[in-house]
Order: sequence, then C-alpha cells, then structure tokens
Amino acid sequence: MYAASREALARTTSALDSSLGAGGGNAGAAAQAGEQLFAVVDLLDTNRELRVQFTDTSATPERRASLVDKVFAGKLSREALDILKAAVSQDWSSTSDFLGSLVHVGRIALLRAAAEQDQLQTVEDELFRLGRITAANPELEQALSDRTRPASATRDLLRRLLYGKVTATTEALAAQAVSRRRQAPADEFADLSQLAAEQSDRTVAHVRSAAPLTDSQQERLESALTRIYDKPIAIHTEVEPGLLGGLVVSVGDEVIDGSAQGRLTQLRKALK
Repeated sequence: MYAASREALARTTSALDSSLGAGGGNAGAAAQAGEQLFAVVDLLDTNRELRVQFTDTSATPERRASLVDKVFAGKLSREALDILKAAVSQDWSSTSDFLGSLVHVGRIALLRAAAEQDQLQTVEDELFRLGRITAANPELEQALSDRTRPASATRDLLRRLLYGKVTATTEALAAQAVSRRRQAPADEFADLSQLAAEQSDRTVAHVRSAAPLTDSQQERLESALTRIYDKPIAIHTEVEPGLLGGLVVSVGDEVIDGSAQGRLTQLRKALK
C-alpha cells in the first residue's frame, strides 16, 4: 500500500473512531456498521462502475460523498454511512486499496463490538483455533478455497460449520474472509486473530508444545514473555507430540526453539 492509501486509511479509521465514539459503549452500532461495510464491499466487488466513481480523483471529495448519500441513504446505519463517506472522500492509490481498507475498517468495527461485550479475547482465540484446524484439514482448506464455488456458497458453508460453536463476531469475520478469497483461508484466520490481539495492544506468541500446558505453566510463560518483550503477550498454544519435549515459541519473525527435537537437530549439525 502506497503512502497515499496509508494516509487515506488512517483518516478513514479516525472517522470510525468519531462515528462509533472512541470510548465505545455501543456494541450494537459497531457490529451493524461492520456487517454493513462488508455488504458494501460485496456490492462494489460486482459493480465496477460504482467503485470507479467512488475512487475517481477527478471528482471532488464532496461529489463522491454526495454519491454515497444518493446510493446508500436509508439503507445503511448512520455510523456505516459516515465511515463510507469518509472513505470515498480520500484519494486512494488504487481501487483495490480502497476496497481492502473498507474491509479492514469493517473488521475493526466488529472487533470493537466484541471488545465492548468482553468477547475480544474469545474471538481472538476462536480465530486462531479455526486457522489451525483449517491448516490441518486439507479437505476443508480446499472447500473454502474453491474458486469454482460462488463466494456466497463458500460463506454459507462456513457459517453452517461454525453455527453455535463460536461467537457471532468470529462467524461474521471468518465468513467475510473466505468470501473474498485473497489468500489461503488458514492465513486469513491467522491474520484476523492477530488483528484481534492488536485491538488490546497485545503481541501474539504462537507456542507449540509436546504436551498440553497447564494453566500455571501458561501463566508463567505469558509472564516471562511479557518481561522479555516489554509488552502484553497473547499466547496461542497447540500440541505437537513430534517435538518430543519442551516448547517452540514464535513471536513475529523471532523463533525460540526450546524443544527436545530442536536440541537433537542442533546436536546432529554439531556432530557433522
């Protein structure tokens, strides 16, 4: 994303804060705005003329915002309409940046709603688990990646699989992600989990262990990593018996391999 689009996204995000209230307090409005922004993106994906008009820099920002009123007034909530008008009033480097930013802001709105309902950490964990399950299930990954299937059908498939098993926010975020198919579903879910962690200013640590961690072990690990990185850490764990013992901790691009398998590998290299 070029500088112009980064600045445009920052201003659109500020509009979200202004419309929803930086202090929160209205989970319903935030959730509705997020869902409606996703619906707008779905429409623009299929309507080239409209998305070109919304990003036409030869037209004034006021004219583009007026077009939003003409098309969507009475169909969107006040919050979603304000955010969309703010977005079209910016100069974007590309139409894809504009659409991608609307998706991003829609996601933030839904995560804002989850936070106001004290569900943000639950959503973060559900998305992480969904990503791991999908990555470990080739048939599911293929079904969710099938470009011969209409996007609406893929979305409906995922909703049926998730119904009653996750929060409404997780379901909405995951369904939207697979309907646009910008990358592998498992990667989409992982990115969404990371975004959820960022909403509470936390960094994600992916922890692979040979055996399940106890609550006490997880608390000690979280405390240690928080001291090391000097920031709150969200721990996502998965069991990998092949490690034989110990842990592998990944934070961003940094990997701390304290597993028995890792030590054996290092020993083999040293003996060569």
